[in-house]
Amino acid sequence: MEKLKVGDRIPKFKTVNQHDEPVSSGDLKGNKTVLFFYPKDDTPTCTKEACNLRDNHERLIAAGYTVYGISPDSSKRHRKFIEKHSLPYDLLVDEDHSMAEAFGVWGEKSMYGRTYMGILRTTFILNEKGVITEVIEKVKAAEHADQIL
Repeated sequence: MEKLKVGDRIPKFKTVNQHDEPVSSGDLKGNKTVLFFYPKDDTPTCTKEACNLRDNHERLIAAGYTVYGISPDSSKRHRKFIEKHSLPYDLLVDEDHSMAEAFGVWGEKSMYGRTYMGILRTTFILNEKGVITEVIEKVKAAEHADQIL
């Protein structure tokens, strides 16, 4: 599937957060939302990105945003990541990468000459109606909140 773009409505989804509580696309309506897709909990760049959003969380809330991180990690792994780094927002489980596929951010990557499938680090900013108002593909992990704001 193609990556979603500005003006697209987000696809319907149902998943759980780090506490195994259900979260669906319908829950996002009525709020401006930041959905940041990242490859893996507790890896250097993902941690830098998550902590930048943590450190700027009050600014994001003041701008009216609700923040969710999404990766293929389990809820247990998400809980450990949140506890270790005091993350103030929910992390959503996408173990089967169905959300990443629906948003068009599951694709071929390469490292050290090896190709594999994984999350293409991307952030989607949504309006209150669940319509994408911005897509950030070139995420700067240490400056990500500034990119959003």
